[in-house]
Amino acid sequence: MGRIKTNEIKRAGERLMELYGPKLSSTFDENKKILEPFYKDLGLDSKWMRNRIIGYITTLKKRVVQ
Repeated sequence: MGRIKTNEIKRAGERLMELYGPKLSSTFDENKKILEPFYKDLGLDSKWMRNRIIGYITTLKKRVVQ
């Protein structure tokens, strides 16, 4: 069993997938670099929250690839 994500993280991750889906990849580090310029615009001030959301996006992208 994996860790449970809060609804806030899921909503933010799904929203980012809608906006930047084609640009994102299935690796955490690449997604982090791609979204870095948009942190302030998206309201991602917390490093912990950023990493959780990017991790969730990475998981979603891996599911799409398989």
